[in-house]
Amino acid sequence: MKDFVKKASQKISKLSDEQVERLIDSLNAENDVLDSIVESLSTALVIVDGGWHIIKANKAAKRILPVHQAGVIRRTGEHFSGDSIRNDIHTDLFVWDFLDDETIADFLRSCAREERTNVSEEFSFTANDKTRFVSMKVLPLVQKKFLHESERQETVITGFIITADDITERRHQEILLHRMESLASLTNLAASVAHEIKNPLGAISIHIQLLQKAVRKSRESDGMLPQEKFMETYLDVINEEIGSLNKIVLDFLFAVRPVQASFTLCEPDSLVERTVMLFKPEFISKGVSVDLSLCRTSPRLLIDEKLFKEVIVNLSQNALAAILERFPCDTVDLRGFEKDGGDVRDSSVQRGAFVIESAVKNDKYFLTVADNGCGMDENTVARIFEPYYTTKADGTGLGLTMVYKVIKEFRGDIDVKSVKNHGTVFTLSLPVPQTSTMLLESKEGER
Repeated sequence: MKDFVKKASQKISKLSDEQVERLIDSLNAENDVLDSIVESLSTALVIVDGGWHIIKANKAAKRILPVHQAGVIRRTGEHFSGDSIRNDIHTDLFVWDFLDDETIADFLRSCAREERTNVSEEFSFTANDKTRFVSMKVLPLVQKKFLHESERQETVITGFIITADDITERRHQEILLHRMESLASLTNLAASVAHEIKNPLGAISIHIQLLQKAVRKSRESDGMLPQEKFMETYLDVINEEIGSLNKIVLDFLFAVRPVQASFTLCEPDSLVERTVMLFKPEFISKGVSVDLSLCRTSPRLLIDEKLFKEVIVNLSQNALAAILERFPCDTVDLRGFEKDGGDVRDSSVQRGAFVIESAVKNDKYFLTVADNGCGMDENTVARIFEPYYTTKADGTGLGLTMVYKVIKEFRGDIDVKSVKNHGTVFTLSLPVPQTSTMLLESKEGER
């Protein structure tokens, strides 16, 4: 069809009115087919010109992208605000002016400002009280133009193609699969709980039998019940064992209950910094320095913001307790604190040092939380994530279990290194979504 149009355009002056009419009908028919294909795509498609003004968008763009309710994109060169339709293509509004999500809008602005194309990124936003995930790509719109009075063609970029796919279901399936894998590892835990339940149940059964025997014997003789003290002794034991059973069941429920995470794409360094600023005054007031060294270029992670903050707070409070246990005095020497092969020396600090660092390497985000507290021996390190295991007199033993469960729910890992009387280092590693993957290299002449 392209060759036909090219030849026809060169001889347009020689064509009859009937031939021109047939040519226009053929072009309209082909244009209708192309429009139908674009509108039938399940992928959101937005075409913009070189100034990032909208030329065309299909129906899927309104369905998938967070478009302003007051600005819905329609046919070529048309957009409307409310009921008023305007046909001026060269509007002052850019494509990001129609979006109701600032993160996506900033992404498109940066592509325009930095002249970036052939890039993709994932985003999450809330629509109708539900979190949705989309994968967006920005591609160059390349067209071939014939030079005047020459058969030679020139390839030029006349605009940009923005595509978006709804990957919400895929993300939810990945989360569900991960949770199913986690549940599969609970067999041993269930077996140990069943064993723990046997002892209280046995004690309850024996004492109930003793009560029944005493009551039956009394009825067979004088009909008088046993002495009150005798009854209370057995009942107290039964109540105590029932309390033990209840604790075991609660422990089990805590260990097996899935983490109720609401996943969104968040900037972890920003969350860490805001969280540390909340408890930093407490550390300083107790003579503990706080050193925050973040990479500042961390990508967005698929995590739950609230749970991630709880992880930071829990590790921080444990670190503070460890430091205060090692350094109950006012003045301490920090030369024993070892971190990544180096020492921390700060004579202005009275009690200890608390350090948080982040880095991105090999498609993973690493967060290191370190302290120069009392440290742990190997046996303690091996058991710190077990439910209700604690070395503190007033500890619940649930904090680090929660940390472990949350990090695993985020499909990450947690590593612990500790030396008695030297300190502890927790290293969290979380996968980085493939949000900034470069596509195939542009051909010569493309941005």
